[in-house]
Amino acid sequence: MHNKKPLIFLLCAALLALIVKYSDQIFQAVRMAMTLLMPIFIGCAIAYVLNLLIVRLEQLPALAKESSPLYRFRRVLSICGALIIIVAVLVLLVAIIIPQLVDAFRVMLLGIPPLLDEFSKWISSFGNPTPQIQQWLNSLDINWPQFLEKAGSYLTSGVGNIFSSAVSIVSSVGGVVMQFIIAFIFALYLLAGKERLAGQFRSLAEVYLKEKTYQRLMYLLSTANDTFSKFFIGQFTEAIVIGVLCTLGMLLFRFPYATMVGTLVGATALLPVVGAYLGAGVGAFMILTVNPLQAVAFLIFIAILQQLEGNLIYPRVVGSSIGLPGIWVLAAVTVGGGLGGIAGMLLAVPVTATLYKLIRSDVRKRKSLTAEAESEPVA
Repeated sequence: MHNKKPLIFLLCAALLALIVKYSDQIFQAVRMAMTLLMPIFIGCAIAYVLNLLIVRLEQLPALAKESSPLYRFRRVLSICGALIIIVAVLVLLVAIIIPQLVDAFRVMLLGIPPLLDEFSKWISSFGNPTPQIQQWLNSLDINWPQFLEKAGSYLTSGVGNIFSSAVSIVSSVGGVVMQFIIAFIFALYLLAGKERLAGQFRSLAEVYLKEKTYQRLMYLLSTANDTFSKFFIGQFTEAIVIGVLCTLGMLLFRFPYATMVGTLVGATALLPVVGAYLGAGVGAFMILTVNPLQAVAFLIFIAILQQLEGNLIYPRVVGSSIGLPGIWVLAAVTVGGGLGGIAGMLLAVPVTATLYKLIRSDVRKRKSLTAEAESEPVA
């Protein structure tokens, strides 16, 4: 047989040259494809998160038993139940956070006029600088009519830019809303026929992939699904625990806005490692509007609570479930946040945990094969 390596090398080199030459067009096509497929990606994410609730609702006796009259409608009822639970949680969060947030801003705004009065008194303590300022303005030799004409033109153009920016923002928000609606409808279709779609995917994989490749793909998907589901469930559980502990501690020490700050800390704790600190920063600012000393005491309380959460709660609730050491969790959150912001921080940990499990399993398998080969007697 002829050696095919030079031909393959030439084909790869030609393909690389074409990619470099038409890189702009390729990147533009990729961006367009990502824009078109984004509702599908978002819909898959929504369906996956909802499915975590749906699976548990379908395990309820009223829906799981075939003799139950609700068994035929278990999918519809579980989907509606999951949506009701999520909407109820969001409404509860808004009802707790928004009123107290408005109250905190009201307190802050009421404190601004006295500060302005103090500032005015401080300025007036230096005497009346008006003659000196008038003399300095006269020495500038400014053509005031021309200056006012330019200022008017700038303001006119500024109003036009503001209007165009407002139109652009409204159209962008409308586009986002439409994307979310399409993604939500797509997620409902996925959830309604998930068994049939999973069966079709397995059939295609069995037909077009080799047996070994098919088994590897199924193992990869099984590991990823197990890791992601355990991570999200553990993260939600950890957020509830940290939110409840924060609320109870604030009530115990008589901090203001206890329910709002505790709820906010719990909601932001959905982000691994750094989320609770973001909620704590907002909470400290809100308490600062009431009592600065209590704000300092709150920061000390949050630091102690975070140590408790990082050393006891998180390793037991989340860390042990995904099997990822703490150093890799921190590294994943740092890199994921830099690459993808909040979404990157949320997805980086389960992705890293999946890769960690796959690599660890492969290393153990190779080690066992090497040990078996070394233990065999030489003929």
